[in-house]
Amino acid sequence: MGLFYHIGRYFILLFRVFAKPEKFSIYYRETLKEVQKLGINSMGIVVIISVFMGAVITIQTAYNTENPLLPTYLIGLGTRDSMILEFSSTIVALILAGKIGSNIASEIGTMRVTEQIDALEIMGVNSASYLILPKILASVFFAPFLSILSMFVGITGGWLAGISVGVVTTENYVYGIQYAFIPFYITYSLIKIIVFAFLITTISAYHGYYATGGSLEVGRSSTKAVVHSSIFILLFNLILTQLLLS
Repeated sequence: MGLFYHIGRYFILLFRVFAKPEKFSIYYRETLKEVQKLGINSMGIVVIISVFMGAVITIQTAYNTENPLLPTYLIGLGTRDSMILEFSSTIVALILAGKIGSNIASEIGTMRVTEQIDALEIMGVNSASYLILPKILASVFFAPFLSILSMFVGITGGWLAGISVGVVTTENYVYGIQYAFIPFYITYSLIKIIVFAFLITTISAYHGYYATGGSLEVGRSSTKAVVHSSIFILLFNLILTQLLLS
């Protein structure tokens, strides 16, 4: 019964979040602030992890295709498909769940336990919409840019690692990237990252909004936000893959 209770309360919160805003100008300014905080500030960690992940995928693919019957351009193809299909959406989303998910839950949770949300309600402000909607808009808007950045940087990192170690030439790597390319894979990845961004933001905001107690409970809410966001990312990754690629 506890599961259905939380699911029901989650959707009730979403109904309040997507209520008509009082002043669109205020939401516009808040959304721009959240783009900076949740999106632009996450570019560094995405770039660093994507570079190393692309490099690791390239080297692992090279050592698993040492058979002389297998062409070396498969290294570029494997890196391309691994980055586009899975890493730049699912793995980046799991990283963002830890970074921005905990940030959202702790920020809103602190406002709840310090009664700042109660003060907003007393002033007649729809606190759920005012606090959560700009975060949803910002993360859903900027997440595709992070995914595309991850694709580009990861494939570039794989190329640098491949030519540095000497397992593949530039010509073969580039040919592998171009070989049998399916443009829908990028669309598939972008659809996934948008859904994941929505899940991360709303689940984290839910745990923060209904936090109770003090700082310890806020910390627990932040941990739950990351764990539950990660679980639902993996669940929806399976569902979306079945729906979009079957």
